[in-house]
Amino acid sequence: MPLPPELQSILVCPQCKGTLEYATTPREELHCHACALAYPITDDIPIMLIEKARSLACQK
Repeated sequence: MPLPPELQSILVCPQCKGTLEYATTPREELHCHACALAYPITDDIPIMLIEKARSLACQK
């Protein structure tokens, strides 16, 4: 289930406070292109912890 637009509009990257992009491929997560981090979405809940984010830098 996609994130509700009203939730997407208020979420920002916890590291840089930048805009997040909702992605569903390869997994459901929120991408911060400025920090090159991807925050997972588990059971429809965004996990907005920097230590739980994965790096987008190694993604091809």
